[in-house]
Amino acid sequence: MSNTEEHKYTIAIDGPSSTGKSTLAKKLANALSYTYVDTGAMYRAVTLYALENGIDVNDSEAVAAILDDITLSFSGAGTKSLVMLNGEIVEKRIRTLEVSNAVSEIATIPEVRRKLVAQQQRLGAQGGIVMDGRDIGTVVFPDADLKFFLKADEDTRLTRRYEELSERDESISLKQVLDNLRHRDHIDSTREDSPLRQADDAIVIDNSFLSIDEQLSYILEIIYQLKSIDSLSQA
Repeated sequence: MSNTEEHKYTIAIDGPSSTGKSTLAKKLANALSYTYVDTGAMYRAVTLYALENGIDVNDSEAVAAILDDITLSFSGAGTKSLVMLNGEIVEKRIRTLEVSNAVSEIATIPEVRRKLVAQQQRLGAQGGIVMDGRDIGTVVFPDADLKFFLKADEDTRLTRRYEELSERDESISLKQVLDNLRHRDHIDSTREDSPLRQADDAIVIDNSFLSIDEQLSYILEIIYQLKSIDSLSQA
């Protein structure tokens, strides 16, 4: 690598639902002019396809059978990155409570994980990428240049999720959202295939009382320090 070439990092951001992973990852990708990949949206898109085609999300064989009918891609980048299902933008449709209630079941299916992990690894092979999910630093990119694990207390996560969902459906109750949050936590952390787990070398950020801008500034400072170290090592 010549001194004029800048190494583009692979950055993994993991954590439970409603810890603000996607919002932070999008802003970070924008700040760095990197590609952003929302892996959670990919699993949601598969879930949406299954639900809209009458597939039982608990029937792993039936779900596996439809995977060849699904093509996923992204339109735009950074905060404007939108997931596309078979060429159609489905960003709003994948954010419903119905999809949220079923996505963790879909994510436990090994065939689904193999298909999406392989695609995620292709997307990030050249670096210059920010990817968020639940197994990015442990399975998708175990050798990522930087790994962050976000967490927040349950009350904070509940408030965030309720505000997000109630904007789309005013009939949603706080209890429904809490039940969904706890259900997803249980499924994500106990599934056999690639469970939610903090990577040993991940930097943990408890953002219960941190704004997105505070989190972004903290991460950018770490990245700038790493770039300085890389520059010195190449000198």
